[in-house]
Amino acid sequence: MATIRSAVRAATRASVAPRFATNIGSVQAVRAFSSSTARLSVREKEVPVTTWPATKDGPSSIPVIPKKQSEFEVDAAENEEVHPLTQEAYNKMSPTMQKMSVHGKTIIITGGARGLGNHMARACVEAGAANLVIFDANQELGEAAVRELYEKTGLPVTFFKVDVRDEDAINAAVDRAVEMYGIPDVLVNAAGIADSNIKAEEYDSKMFRRLIDINLNGTFLVSQAVGRRMIAAGKPGSIILVASMSGSIVNYPQEQSCYNASKAGVIQFGKSIASEWAKYNIRVNCISPGYMDTALNRVPALEAQKKIWRSLTPQNRLGAVDDLNGLCVFLASDASGFMTGSNILIDGGYSCY
Repeated sequence: MATIRSAVRAATRASVAPRFATNIGSVQAVRAFSSSTARLSVREKEVPVTTWPATKDGPSSIPVIPKKQSEFEVDAAENEEVHPLTQEAYNKMSPTMQKMSVHGKTIIITGGARGLGNHMARACVEAGAANLVIFDANQELGEAAVRELYEKTGLPVTFFKVDVRDEDAINAAVDRAVEMYGIPDVLVNAAGIADSNIKAEEYDSKMFRRLIDINLNGTFLVSQAVGRRMIAAGKPGSIILVASMSGSIVNYPQEQSCYNASKAGVIQFGKSIASEWAKYNIRVNCISPGYMDTALNRVPALEAQKKIWRSLTPQNRLGAVDDLNGLCVFLASDASGFMTGSNILIDGGYSCY
């Protein structure tokens, strides 16, 4: 029995729960740079931006593209209170704890309108971030997210409607964020999608291109845009890529070869630019979650698989939506100053088998 169980465990390697890019004050439009290069993604001529507190220009109207009902599902914990780190509290912290905060830092988070990205954004606020910028493709959820964060914390929060496949939109949004807050200290790449339970021989090539374009190309484009500006300004920084344990192992029982390949690419890309950009004092590390209990995983169709995922995880549970927060803050902070090129698994012990 032990041999059989061991064999099953060895065959079962997990994917991260689906994470989708999500994208909230005063709304303006940032004109994107023009380019003659053809891309698979739909280009945006203007990048909507929403800022809280509102600017003197006030809000302007932005058309909202209707979303499927399932795309509006949120994690219940997202309604919890957010407690920003005050200057008074920071002053009372020991030097070690101060170093483990992100006090005074400007942080950009892609896919930060909901799910794991949103929880990491909240964690950065509680750890002392001075300014928070969210990039996301979902206009309605993005506006709601930054409005809520500002109302709960009073922290300057800005949302840019950005599809991470659109290089022009990314560059325009990063440039505007730099104008508003200066060169960012931290970038968290959390935007991504997942296709699962599709056999490799039946996987549609257009779906594969879309997944790679968002998960891998999007990570490259945003990292490049922010990294270039850090390098040009001589600004040290931390770039955090949200990958997956699926980038290191193969999933079971679901088939999702293309998702796994995209996350393996993210991990290797992270190691590569960590090596290249170390001379600029820019650190790059990956977070690789295991199975996470996000709203997008709470569907009846996945219940049978979730029982298997839990049974093959030593902690016998899925990750909570805030289980990445501590590592995200640590990697963003100066406490991880001698750490770059790492890929850290947060999977409840799943990959031990």
